Amino acid sequence: MANLKTNFMGLKFKNPIVAASGTFGFGEEFSKIYDLSILGGICSKGLTLAPRSGNKGIRLWETPMGMMNSIGLENPGLDKFISKELPRMKTYDTIIIANLGGHCEEDYFEGIYKLNDSNVDAIELNISCPNVKSGGMAFGIKSSVAYDLVSRVRKICRKPLMVKISPNAENIPDMALACEAAGADAISLINTIQAMAVDIKNKKAVFDNVYAGLSGPCVKPIALRMVHVAAKMVKIPICGLGGIMNANDIIEFVMAGATLVQIGTANFIKPDIAIDILNDLEEFIDTENIKSLDEIRGII
Repeated sequence: MANLKTNFMGLKFKNPIVAASGTFGFGEEFSKIYDLSILGGICSKGLTLAPRSGNKGIRLWETPMGMMNSIGLENPGLDKFISKELPRMKTYDTIIIANLGGHCEEDYFEGIYKLNDSNVDAIELNISCPNVKSGGMAFGIKSSVAYDLVSRVRKICRKPLMVKISPNAENIPDMALACEAAGADAISLINTIQAMAVDIKNKKAVFDNVYAGLSGPCVKPIALRMVHVAAKMVKIPICGLGGIMNANDIIEFVMAGATLVQIGTANFIKPDIAIDILNDLEEFIDTENIKSLDEIRGII
């Protein structure tokens, strides 16, 4: 039988498959379709201190080989997540990761304090959020800014800390090294790629915010490159994501250097796709006589 057990940030995952933030809600809807305990983990919807209603107008837009979203971090807020959503998530018998965003450093710090006292297993720090105190530039664009934020978060964070890197960063290797130097236990990449869609009949941008996040199979080659580049630079483990649709995609990410993977857009196409992917991954491991994913990790 295939051994897919994966150690990541000191946590024991039954397999390397995690439901990606923003594509799985808090698992409730999917739990009515299949047993979520088969997953290695679930990454929560992006969380902020206060509840957010999200962006107005169109939020999802299909594009060839992908999807664009402009959700705007719609979420119930940290307090409601901890009191209502998290207790249910903890019944799924899988690792629970809280994705935390913020629009200034104080948002992150207060959020960390709240999550420290919760029973989430780990925190994924979303540094793609715009820093409203610095003109709106995301924390994850400049390595020096990211280093400062992550290092200050690390000092107060009592949970395993994974930093989610934006593909829009000025320099991916420098960003990965900065997060590692600042004390991150792991990094995840990539987040969505900034993109645009035009409504030619109404002669306007599809999204009210004009730009939106692109995900899906079309971004996988870019994500693979960035995971590979980062894996060659840092010693901390990497969670790879971006366009994973099947077991072969996971193997590619593992060979590029990823220890864990997240599945996002695929959940919209087939809500129980994780079952298919896990079965095919086990079959590949057995057929290739691979005893552990460690044997092929980072071989490219």
